[in-house]
Amino acid sequence: MKKSKGNLLSKSKLKWTVGILGVVGLLTLGAMLFWGMASVVHLTNDTNFCISCHEMKENNFAEYSQTIHAKNRTGVQASCSDCHVPHDTIGLLKRKVLAANDVWHHLLGTIDTPEKFEQRRSELASRVWQHMKSTDSQECRSCHNVQAMDPDAQGPTARKQHRKMQSEGKTCIDCHYGIAHHEPNDGTEPSDIVVLEKNR
Repeated sequence: MKKSKGNLLSKSKLKWTVGILGVVGLLTLGAMLFWGMASVVHLTNDTNFCISCHEMKENNFAEYSQTIHAKNRTGVQASCSDCHVPHDTIGLLKRKVLAANDVWHHLLGTIDTPEKFEQRRSELASRVWQHMKSTDSQECRSCHNVQAMDPDAQGPTARKQHRKMQSEGKTCIDCHYGIAHHEPNDGTEPSDIVVLEKNR
């Protein structure tokens, strides 16, 4: 028995309709996932989110609040994420995944008292310095451009050090540490950190 032309056309129409609805559904789902991820990244980059854990509020944020990155004559502020979250997409996503370690240590109570925080300060600082040295202080450079600096407006020491920075392969954190947070009491400095791989 022959199939009627009308039957073939309606089956063909049905396939196209299902196909189009499937593509539209996938695009909608993709857009929703993208919007959801972007919202999560935005939320977790906010300083209020960072200091929702008392360890951060009572230690890191309390120190930062008294520094030039938080309070200055122009009112320009660097938030937690400006300094601690990479600005490139891959680095940002990697940092967000690694942040699970921060949540784990929050749950364990690793640094939930000022005494515990001080005991781990050197380790925590070294980890941040290691990252900054390996990326040539990219987070600093998102606001501070050495090439745009006016050497004549700098003091003689800063002028000399910024010239040496390029010739000696130094990066921002080699000199500018202890600006937003207190330095470790054990004398650890960024110069003690050996970086095996630099992304320069």
